[in-house]
Amino acid sequence: MSEESFENAVRSMMLYVGEDPAREGLLKTPSRVRKAYEFMFGGYKEDAREILESAMFTSSNDEMVLIKDIEFYSTCEHHLLPIIGRAHIAYIPDGMVVGLSKIPRIVDVYARRMQIQEQLTEQIADALMASIKPQGVAVVLQARHMCMEARGVEKINSTTTSSALRGLFKSNQKTRSEFFALINSPSGTRY
Repeated sequence: MSEESFENAVRSMMLYVGEDPAREGLLKTPSRVRKAYEFMFGGYKEDAREILESAMFTSSNDEMVLIKDIEFYSTCEHHLLPIIGRAHIAYIPDGMVVGLSKIPRIVDVYARRMQIQEQLTEQIADALMASIKPQGVAVVLQARHMCMEARGVEKINSTTTSSALRGLFKSNQKTRSEFFALINSPSGTRY
């Protein structure tokens, strides 16, 4: 689809809801929406596995690595409305670790697609398992869905939590409990 076709579709939507796309404040809106969509759906043009495998390092560490409170923004595939949340991701290395910045980047790769939260959670866990080949992966997403808040049931501030557990996080109760205790503990000092 061309940029012009996309922008014409935005103009059609504005007409449908009763707006005048020729109004001064809306003249550049189709172009702005196109650019916003190019950014918000940029995950379709990225490969999570390639990102992870670009920063893998040998390590003797075999203890949990946790990054919590990773902000993400996604788009509900059913209503094209925002999903706003935080991801908590841990893995237990098995000879390899990945550069820490790559984990939030893969969250963005999958979040910047039309999504449902449940699938987003699974995609992140599966990408980590396939690339790093750790002893286990745990992913918990907590998010607000504007499709529930701004329309439909209109339940303001409701939060949806989803999890995906792999390897030791699924099979070992002690490991799973440690993960959940850590993500539920206060973050402490911010640097």
